Amino acid sequence: MTPAARLQAAIELLDWIIAAARDNGASADNIAKKFFKERRYAGSGDRRAIREHVYTAIRRWGDRPESGRQAMLGLVAEQPELQELFSGANYGPAAIGGDEPVATGPQIPDWLTAKFASLIDETERKALFDRAPLHIRVNGRRSTDIDVKSAWPDAVTLTLPNAYELAAGTKLEDTALFREGALEIQDLGSQAIAAASAAAKPKLALDLCAGAGGKTLALSAMLPPDSKIIAADTDRGRLSRIEPRKRRADARNIETVLLAPGEEMEAVSHLRSRCDLVLIDAPCSGTGTWRRNPELRWRMTPKRLDHTTELQQRLMVLGSELVKPGGRLVYAVCSLLDAEGGDQAVRFLADHPEWQEISIDLPIGRQYRKGMLLSPHHDGTDGFYFTCLEKL
Repeated sequence: MTPAARLQAAIELLDWIIAAARDNGASADNIAKKFFKERRYAGSGDRRAIREHVYTAIRRWGDRPESGRQAMLGLVAEQPELQELFSGANYGPAAIGGDEPVATGPQIPDWLTAKFASLIDETERKALFDRAPLHIRVNGRRSTDIDVKSAWPDAVTLTLPNAYELAAGTKLEDTALFREGALEIQDLGSQAIAAASAAAKPKLALDLCAGAGGKTLALSAMLPPDSKIIAADTDRGRLSRIEPRKRRADARNIETVLLAPGEEMEAVSHLRSRCDLVLIDAPCSGTGTWRRNPELRWRMTPKRLDHTTELQQRLMVLGSELVKPGGRLVYAVCSLLDAEGGDQAVRFLADHPEWQEISIDLPIGRQYRKGMLLSPHHDGTDGFYFTCLEKL
């Protein structure tokens, strides 16, 4: 493909991504996979170049552009070399009209900037668009530091047990260690939340928003084999991914429960006041994961944020009813917005005097508003807020 044709393909892929962001459709990565599957003539170099154009545009514009062309035209001022590709020649985009609308504005939508936690200053916000590192969690029951260093001599030991950083682009899925369940790809921040949850040493734990089970598997590896972990979620597709993962890791203390949206208590009512631990990794805006999913900025609106915070508080209340006296509730979000983090913890504690905040000693993170804050700039992790609460 010519450089102009690559740019036109990037514009078309951006159109798909913009539409999905507007309509709450598939993620940018999944859309790109489908896009390239339908264009098998695009070689590996073409795909890399197209992706580079696309993600440069996504990272640059905080407000969702109206079209892929508008997004790319907005980059011309910062990348003048793009202008000559807008000629209509060589399968490239049409020439630039004199009055065409172009994308403008900051990387973060103005309405969101003021909502960040006070610790997230301009330097912190800039780091939200850096490239994310590749972190792994090693299953200590299936592997050792020697195995990791033998496979990847340049692996960097991180601050939590069994946590490592590998070189970007390292292929894991075809390695024996991965196939044998000896490791999982998992951000260090997620591992920290699992470690904070495991500190309760629960015999019976519920992961209420388990998704595909990343934190569930981490908990399983950190707890004794005689513990029981229930992984629950409303998304059947994501929950089904836990089964092959737990078999691969030989995590026999995990069982799954499918929940009905809005009627979650029906499936877990038998656990009322019985759980030693309830972990709520709640649905959120994903502001802490912009390094990996920058198009999430194009999905969030004030109305969606209000709806999300209402759901978070409802899940906290629901989860709290399942914890026995002396048990713990860990609430976590991959968000750096006060509305989804500190505000939720403060509100819950004000409404529930039978609960108290407890401190967890971790080598990363900062104390913040009844909990802990992790961020890319300060900790090298995705952005998270989490709080550990104990039922009196």
